[in-house]
Amino acid sequence: MLEHWLPLSMVLLLFAGILSGYPVALVLGGVSAIFLLFSDLPLAFSNLMLTRVYANALSNWLYVAIPMFIMMGLLLERTGLARDAFRVSERLLRRLPGHLALTVLFIGGLMAATTGVVGASVVLLAVLALPRMLDAGYSASASAGLISASGTLAILMPPSVMLIILSSLVSVPVGHLFKAALIPSALLLLLYTLYSLALAWRQRRSPVTDIKCPDEQQGGGVGRNLLALFPFLVLIPIVLGTIVYGVATPTEASGVGVLAVLGFAGVMQKIDVEAVMTAARETVVSTAMIMMLVITATCFSLIFKGVGGDGLIRSSLGLMGGGSWSVLILILLLVFVLGFFLDWLEISLILMPIFVPIITQLELSNGLTGGALLVWFAILFAINLQTSFLTPPFGVSLFYLKGAVGDRVATLDIYRGVLPFIAIQLCVLLLILLFPGLLML
Repeated sequence: MLEHWLPLSMVLLLFAGILSGYPVALVLGGVSAIFLLFSDLPLAFSNLMLTRVYANALSNWLYVAIPMFIMMGLLLERTGLARDAFRVSERLLRRLPGHLALTVLFIGGLMAATTGVVGASVVLLAVLALPRMLDAGYSASASAGLISASGTLAILMPPSVMLIILSSLVSVPVGHLFKAALIPSALLLLLYTLYSLALAWRQRRSPVTDIKCPDEQQGGGVGRNLLALFPFLVLIPIVLGTIVYGVATPTEASGVGVLAVLGFAGVMQKIDVEAVMTAARETVVSTAMIMMLVITATCFSLIFKGVGGDGLIRSSLGLMGGGSWSVLILILLLVFVLGFFLDWLEISLILMPIFVPIITQLELSNGLTGGALLVWFAILFAINLQTSFLTPPFGVSLFYLKGAVGDRVATLDIYRGVLPFIAIQLCVLLLILLFPGLLML
């Protein structure tokens, strides 16, 4: 055990820095620098680290798509295109039981399938839907849980920023990950819908009979409705379709998507220079944060492996006994537990480079090898990490929701509301684990 004291010290110091509230990127960089100086790693290791940072982060053209997708989501929200789509969807679904819940899921799915950005989706749904759901008779916990889970669809449903980063970490084409994530995303959306309908039935009254849509008295023909939904109906094939079928790279598709959103906003007279500039500033901040984490986490992972961290993890998994399936389940369990405390980006950037060599050596006898095995593991990893957006106390979606609604919903109500959706996500994870054929590999 003494030979593992360096990697153990790195992990402990990392957690201490994160729990202290210091920025995670700076904690990763600081811990990396300390152990690079005080370990017996050769001087040439510094050159290797710089080369790895340049190759994995600074010269990776795939990462150019990240700010474009973030920009798309922010523009849809800032220009009001997403708000119009929400109101029209609510009006179209108003005769169905639980139409508000179905509208939240529908708009959450549309936002996820066009932008892959969680924050914009959760805040938009919280502002538009939560007051109406509470007035319609939904409980605070059910409303908060549904909004958080619907907004979080963006982290798994293509074009997901998470899948873009995972494709770089596991060295598989991002289009393969996007294609493989379609069925798990559809399963989540289906199970969320069934649960929402069960909630509406349990109330034994439809919110439709209690509250009318604000736009209902205004009417609105088919043309007006289609006009509000038209940007999303066009963006999905332009962005997602071209990537999945190999017509365009994520970088190309994301750039065209941003231009399309700006074009739609201009045609519908919703273009606002201040809104566009605000979205641009927020995009720069979010992208800088992600890239800073990519750089420092790359340094941390390389130094962690250099001081024997991969050996520590291998020996720890070996001490717990069992075969290849036990190792895989332990890895997924570790990721799930870490999701209570760490963000998905930190977990991915730190652990995926360590886990990938382990996964390739497992004998799972499920018919998957090579790239197909890595795609399957990446999807399992992504579904597992999606729960980290909802798991208390540090679920990112929970913070977005609380910040948007303030004191109108108590924190404990938010925690209670997301529990059924966490259970649904784990059920989908189990299905993909047992039946890899569900993926479009």
